[in-house]
Amino acid sequence: MSDNKNIKDAITPPSGGRGAKVRAGIIGGAGYTGGEMLRILVNHPNVDIAFVNSKSNTGNYIYEVHTDLFGDTDLKFTGELSNNIDVLFLCVGHGDAKKFLAENDISDTVKIIDLSQDFRLSQNSTIKDKSFVYGLPELNRETIKTADNIANPGCFASCLQLGLLPLAANAQLNNEVHITATTGSTGAGQSPSATTHFTWRNDNLSVYKAFDHQHLGEIGQSLNQLQPDFGQTLNFIPYRGDYTRGIIASIYLDSDLTEAEALKLYEDYYAEHPFTHVTSRNIDLKQIVNTNKCFIQVKKHGNKLFIISILDNLLKGASGQAVQNMNLLFGLEETAGLRLKAIGF
Repeated sequence: MSDNKNIKDAITPPSGGRGAKVRAGIIGGAGYTGGEMLRILVNHPNVDIAFVNSKSNTGNYIYEVHTDLFGDTDLKFTGELSNNIDVLFLCVGHGDAKKFLAENDISDTVKIIDLSQDFRLSQNSTIKDKSFVYGLPELNRETIKTADNIANPGCFASCLQLGLLPLAANAQLNNEVHITATTGSTGAGQSPSATTHFTWRNDNLSVYKAFDHQHLGEIGQSLNQLQPDFGQTLNFIPYRGDYTRGIIASIYLDSDLTEAEALKLYEDYYAEHPFTHVTSRNIDLKQIVNTNKCFIQVKKHGNKLFIISILDNLLKGASGQAVQNMNLLFGLEETAGLRLKAIGF
């Protein structure tokens, strides 16, 4: 162990035998992704929450911060850490996960699922003796099952990759790709800023990080994994939406595929994946907000293949996908704890 006095002595975690529950710890439990993690795990049939760490809220009841959890849990935030767990979720900001792991010795018996961007790129996927597998189940499901640590994908990255993976898997990304995507305000995190407070965001729309969004690196990495000769330009224009949660991405490129061929290609690719669903019908955000689902619409307009991809940025784009990865890591039903209800209207 390190000299950090806040880490309790390492204890061998439960063996995970029949009937045993996964013991989970959460770092950064007071933020948006930490809150979503708690909402899922509190009701997960195969999980016990061992501790929820938050330096700024130590000693406070969780429901004092996440007020909707009043009546669901009497857990308090703690400033301590423990290795008496099976899995540790890092719900911290970009750069903070790497700093946390550099400063604290986490037992090799503990699997880590990091929701920051710190370990998503292959060249940055190792720290100390810990290596991270990129955790997009629709891309790396079998590798995830035997991994020690997971780098959870970004929200935009998840949405756009799910819209493009079937094409890459069939060597159909042969022209530059044009993408416009809009995300809700929760995508910017809980800390207020000039572009997140209500009076600026409401009745407003703005572009940011056009053509050079940080998620482009992991998207390109995944597409090259499936189509090694992929070298086309991804023209990505992200928008800040004037709503709370959800991402809608429209993608188009030149393609020789007919609509029927493209639709079958997508349906075949996602046939064994429980959360990603393909249709030729119109789709909208209310169908997927508050769920771990991604809906994909496939249409053809002249020589343009047009794809719409939608998901909830806090669930399939963050905490829900992290729990999906946990389920795969521990041999649980992939959908356990994630059969969530959409808002509908």
